Amino acid sequence: MKTLLTQIPQGFAKLGTAAMVAGALALSGCAATTTSQTVDTGSFSMPAYEQYQLSNGMTVYLMPQTEVPLITVSAVVRAGAVKDTTSGVANMTAKSLLLGANGKSKSDIEQMVDFLGASIAADAGKEGSFIDADFMAKDTDKMLPLVRDLLRAPDFDGGEFDKLRQREMAGLAQEKESPRVVIHRYFDKLVFGDHPYGNPASGTRDSLAELTVNQLRAFHKSYYQPQNIAISVVGDFKPGEMKARLDKLFGDWHNGEAIAKQDLAKGQPSLDASKVLLVNKGDAIETTFLIGGKGISRNNPDYVGLQVVNTILGGRFTSWLNDELRVNAGLTYGARSAFTPYSQGGVFRISTFTKSDTTKEAIDLALKTYSRLWQTGIDQPTLDSAKAYVKGQFPPKFETSEQLAGLLSSMYLYGFDDSFINDFQKNVDGLTLAETQRLVNSYFPQDKLQYVLIGNASKIADIAAQYGEVKQVEINAVGFSQ
Repeated sequence: MKTLLTQIPQGFAKLGTAAMVAGALALSGCAATTTSQTVDTGSFSMPAYEQYQLSNGMTVYLMPQTEVPLITVSAVVRAGAVKDTTSGVANMTAKSLLLGANGKSKSDIEQMVDFLGASIAADAGKEGSFIDADFMAKDTDKMLPLVRDLLRAPDFDGGEFDKLRQREMAGLAQEKESPRVVIHRYFDKLVFGDHPYGNPASGTRDSLAELTVNQLRAFHKSYYQPQNIAISVVGDFKPGEMKARLDKLFGDWHNGEAIAKQDLAKGQPSLDASKVLLVNKGDAIETTFLIGGKGISRNNPDYVGLQVVNTILGGRFTSWLNDELRVNAGLTYGARSAFTPYSQGGVFRISTFTKSDTTKEAIDLALKTYSRLWQTGIDQPTLDSAKAYVKGQFPPKFETSEQLAGLLSSMYLYGFDDSFINDFQKNVDGLTLAETQRLVNSYFPQDKLQYVLIGNASKIADIAAQYGEVKQVEINAVGFSQ
């Protein structure tokens, strides 16, 4: 089987082979003589919550948090870009919910929300569409009916939609001026091709131009049904009273047509060779690049362990990638790596940027650093440091009502439960050196790597060809692959 060393120029291969032998000996010695040091960061568990369903199948999560008189409502619909019939229809449907609902105009909604000092937003991602509202507990009887109206009875005003579409199309053109904003969309398209996971939530300029209000209405009718929605309420409320409110607002909402189940695990293309998507941006003075491949689903039982290992590689400021590319070599202002999980798949990516003239040096150093996972492995002090860091960073991610409501929505959308929270510290503490090596060998793509490079093609095309079969596109071309 090919290894990552096949991705690195020959000058590194001999060095890597010697390092592999020496590193293996060093690692085995380290494992035998170094005792794991567990840092106590305190316990953290999921706050008490209740999950139930209305008679129409709508899922409800209630989590009282009475410290401050605020409430967050998060509604999630299982309908994102993977459901797009026309590219971008899920995202445009979600954003159009705010253009007017149940007789209230866009201006009416904005004035009411502003007057209450509240906030409300709607958008869509790869697999879900979302409405999120934050407001004072005293305004519950004003804001909850608004959320109901947005979900159940959007007006889809044609004039307001035309304005929104023009703004979104202009925004797409602007985003392509910032490679770091759009490069992930190019990467997903490279990895997943025509599979729904390759769909950009944003759509394209051409697809948005084709969208009609009738398509939004059809998408809403198909997917905005109680059987396909979860509502999470977190904050200062009494559960009995909130249940009565939600039943009154949503209990008489009937389901429509059956929703076809989508098996996203099927049809994902195999990555049988290294490929390079070179996106030409003629005025670029630097190259932005991603390297990686297939990743994991969000409910993978090894999710937590992989967060620890990735923290070492590229998940914190003192990571291997940032140390080598930024601190030691001065090739970039930052280098990272991450697993981006979906419900039935995902991607792993190394990301950074560098001057055009140092493109090859930065790519080679990123690959060489990445290969340390196999060549030398992780020693005990490094693992202990990463475990302490991950445990310390974990509780602050779930402190606010907004964060907790988002967590509940993610549990519904991606199919994991609260053991992610309750067993997190135990899973981190139990990670051993042997287990980290299993995770590295099982999940980090080692060969047939995929590359996206955005930069001046006249300066970097020959470099790109050294890493795989190259397809070149123009950044101002419509879409993310043509």
